[in-house]
Order: sequence, then C-alpha cells, then structure tokens
Amino acid sequence: MTLMTQSFPLTSNVSIPAVGYGTYLVSPEDAPAAIEAAITAGYRHIDTASGYRNEVEVGEGLRNGLAANGLSRKDVFVTAKLWPGNPAWGDAPKGFDETIAACDDSLEKLGLDYVDLYLIHAPYGGAERLNEWRALLELKASGKARSIGVSNFNEDHLEEIKAAGLSMPDANQIELHPWSQKPDLLAYMRANAIAPIAYSSLVPLSTWRTEPGQDSAKTEEMRADGHVFAGMAEKYGVTEAQLLLRWGVQNGYAVLPKSLNPERMAQNIALAGFEIDAEDMARMAGMDRGDGVAWASGDPSKAE
Repeated sequence: MTLMTQSFPLTSNVSIPAVGYGTYLVSPEDAPAAIEAAITAGYRHIDTASGYRNEVEVGEGLRNGLAANGLSRKDVFVTAKLWPGNPAWGDAPKGFDETIAACDDSLEKLGLDYVDLYLIHAPYGGAERLNEWRALLELKASGKARSIGVSNFNEDHLEEIKAAGLSMPDANQIELHPWSQKPDLLAYMRANAIAPIAYSSLVPLSTWRTEPGQDSAKTEEMRADGHVFAGMAEKYGVTEAQLLLRWGVQNGYAVLPKSLNPERMAQNIALAGFEIDAEDMARMAGMDRGDGVAWASGDPSKAE
C-alpha cells in the first residue's frame, strides 16, 4: 500500500502533511529512535509540545532522521505547542512576553530556528488568552512560526479572537473520530478558514490506551463495542487503525497517529491505497457521540 503524501493548506504558502507522527506519551527514552524511525518510514510531519516533556529528545530524533535519510529541515513539517498555564493547577497563565520566551525555549530544545506550526495547547489562559494569541501573531510575523493556531478551542474561544479584531488561527487541533465529530465547531471553523487537525483518531479501537498509566477515559460502553470497525476494515483489506485514520483524511483532517511498533508505524501512513466508499462514510457519520474522551473543547466551563 502506498504512503499518504497528501497535504492540506493552512495559509497561502504553508501546507500540513495529512499524516503526522504524534509524540504524546512517547517517553524521552523512546523519542530519539521513534522520531528517526518515523522519518525513515515516510512521515514528514512531527507533532510535539512543551507539555509532553520530550522536546529535546524529539529534536535529537529529528536531526538523526534527517541525516539518515538525506533530508533537510524544510523537508519535515514540525508542530510545537505553548503550554499556556492553568490556574486550576496553580500554574499562572502566560502573558505576551512569557509566550514569546516559551516559544524560544521550545526552539532551543528542538534545535530549530523555526517551527512550521505553533499552537496554544489549550484555552486555559483566561484573561491572558488574547495576549497569548497576540504573541503568536508576533511569532508568525518574526518567522519563528510559519503558521499559528490553537488546540482544544471551542467556538466561544475562537469568537473571542474575532471580537478582538485579531487575525484568526490557521488551525485548531481537536479530538476528532467517528465517536466525536463536532459538526457545529467544524462548521464554524470552515466559515472562518480554520483548518482542523485531528488528534486521538484511534479512540474507537478496543486497544486504545489500555496500558497502565495511559490515562484512558473510555467508558465501558465504548469498550463493549470497540469491535464495530473490524468488519468495515476487513472489507477494504486494512487495519482498523488505517480505516479510522483514512476517515479523518477523507474528511479533510490532518491526523496524528503514534506507535513505537515499526510495523504499525508503517501501516499508519500507508493510507493512499484505498478509499472509504460513500455508504460507509455515511454510516460512520451517524456514529457521533459528542465531545469525546480527551479535552472538553465543546464546553467552555471545562476549558477554563
């Protein structure tokens, strides 16, 4: 099966590869080898965050992967994220200057002069949220970030940016899969030219985050029908993970699978050799269950 090389536009001159390698829950010990292996497998999009506490090691793997495959920095799209602070955790929100400094710190840890996309990881900034966004606009203007966006923002958070008369985000990274489709938020994003980036695409898998310490929030109901995509995947001769990832790409979302298993790593980017037919896409469109299991981006009261 052929690799997915499709990309989606973020700005007039920046496009994001449709399949990226996600580094959430990739330990610092595993990250260098995992990132190098991902690049060797064909990934040209690496997603990390200061909150993942593996930026130094991701940077190491990125350098090793580029060198091992005869690639240059411009060949790989790198996403980093600002941890905005969270008052509920006794973590003061970052202001404008702290946001600039945080990006500089991430660039230093990653060993990069710029990132292709810099996101505010969550809408926890409260009164500082707009100052954080103003800082990202400055980072884009200065060239430290080629494009900018947010993550886990709902419509109210996005409207706040618009009401302030500021340029809207290029992207919003949110949980998206057949059980959490967020049609209203996506409609708003389409109307405002905000590209969706999907995380937790594999939540419906019965094996999703079942290991100790992997903080799965799946309900028993979800676990009980985790087999629902098996027959559908068999129809196309693919894995359930490939089916779910292809669903995201066909809907126009960049997806961010993560695996340390080289075979699954290769499978997760091999999505170009099949297409989900209209009947199955319609069936999956009827599986929406609401907000999902990760961040409550649809509920402002839970995102403060």
